[in-house]
Parts: sequence; structure tokens; C-alpha cells
Amino acid sequence: MLDSLFPSPASANRQTVEEGLQLMPAFDANGLVTCVTTEADSGQLLMVAHMNAEALRRTIETGEAWYWSRSRRTLWHKGDTSGQIQTVVEMRVDCDQDAIWLRVKVAGDGGCCHTGRCSCFYRRVPVGKGVCEPLEKDGSAVT
Repeated sequence: MLDSLFPSPASANRQTVEEGLQLMPAFDANGLVTCVTTEADSGQLLMVAHMNAEALRRTIETGEAWYWSRSRRTLWHKGDTSGQIQTVVEMRVDCDQDAIWLRVKVAGDGGCCHTGRCSCFYRRVPVGKGVCEPLEKDGSAVT
């Protein structure tokens, strides 16, 4: 099924995968590719999620972010219930095509995380410490 949507990088040589212009996502054994999502203007890291071939196809076709929920085992249109629709400004694929990077504009309240924060990355772990430090809802340091 994946081959019908995207060519497999396993069937291509390294030069084609790394330097070519054909999108050949390297889905893992579960049929997923990692997706990093950042806010288009600020560059703030919003979330890391996964896409299956259908989520990737819908993202490309609609210009809105779709993901695969590993916990719910279902396709997920980001913002469907929260209003936090992610409109894709740019999509990139890394050198070996096993990761996707989305730069998005977020609708609604501009948030991303189900906890009500702008970013899913709301805890900082200082180097040399094994404990987390909280960040403000906007991602800034707690004062």
C-alpha cells in the first residue's frame, strides 16, 4: 500500500534518496515517519508526532497538518476539535528521508499542546541535573 502512495527508498540507491528530488519517505517497521513541527514565524518548536502514508498524503494535498496517533491508532487532523488547525507554510524532508519538518501557522488560540500550552516542550532539563524545570505557557523561563 505504501508503494502506491510513495516510492520506497529501499528500492533506490543512496544517491537518489539523499540528493534526488523524489519524495521517498523511509517509513519505519510500523509504517510511520517522525514529524517535527515548528511555528513558521518564531521558529518555536511546537511538537513531535508521527505520520503514516495517509497522513503525509493528506498534509500534502490539503496544506494542513495530519498525523497518525500511536496511542489512539487513528488518523488525526490537528485542530479538528481544538480549532488549532496547523496550516503548512513549508515542508522539508531530511537527508535520508526518515523525518519530516513542518513549518506551520496555528489557528485558534495559537496553542498546540493538549495541556493548553503553546508547545508540547514546556519543561527544560538543565545539563548536569536530572530534574525538569517548568516553563511558562508561552515557553519562556519561569521567573
